[in-house]
Amino acid sequence: MYIYHNNTDRNRIGISVSKKVGNSVVRHHLTRLIRESYRLNEEMFNSGLDIVVVVREAAASANFDEIQKSLLHLANLHKVTRK
Repeated sequence: MYIYHNNTDRNRIGISVSKKVGNSVVRHHLTRLIRESYRLNEEMFNSGLDIVVVVREAAASANFDEIQKSLLHLANLHKVTRK
């Protein structure tokens, strides 16, 4: 995950999934899981950020709960969540 300040009051999220992760169905499924995970937890994030999520090969077999837990864990590591 990469975090950049965008000098606005909104967050933007970008998701990068390499072809190494799987075929287009798998990549799109992971993109949808990450986007939904962010949507459900959007109020926890600080505002004014560009968030870029880079998906690794190990995520191909992850379910929604694992994706959501990983997204929140990375956000806490980058200190971009509200307490």
